[in-house]
Amino acid sequence: MASPKSPTRPTQQHPQPTFHDFLPAMAGNLGGEGLIGELCNGFELLMDREKGVITFDSLRRNAAAVLGLGDLTDDDVSCMIKEGDFDCDGALNQMEFCVLMFRLSPDLMEASRCLVTEAIEEEFGDFSRRRH
Repeated sequence: MASPKSPTRPTQQHPQPTFHDFLPAMAGNLGGEGLIGELCNGFELLMDREKGVITFDSLRRNAAAVLGLGDLTDDDVSCMIKEGDFDCDGALNQMEFCVLMFRLSPDLMEASRCLVTEAIEEEFGDFSRRRH
């Protein structure tokens, strides 16, 4: 997410980077438990070791060091934290981080939506047949 002041803001000279969603491939190769394990490993790379959560400072520091995203503005980092901070404590715990990663993966979200829809249809289909 780039702010207006960010050097990463898309322009004609610097177009929007192409996003490659690798989570579905990882899920296919690793399975559900393996993917969650890898997301947890990613969380640990970004978290504040003393607090056990991803804070503004830990994300700023580790995004630059680990992910090569040193050009993020303070606004960019704040927006990233706010996007996944469901309990509004100003940080991301491990569950919030994993949920955020799934939410940011369009292909995984679509696959999840299809699975939920199938499960609901199957459950209600079975229920409606039992009532008649």
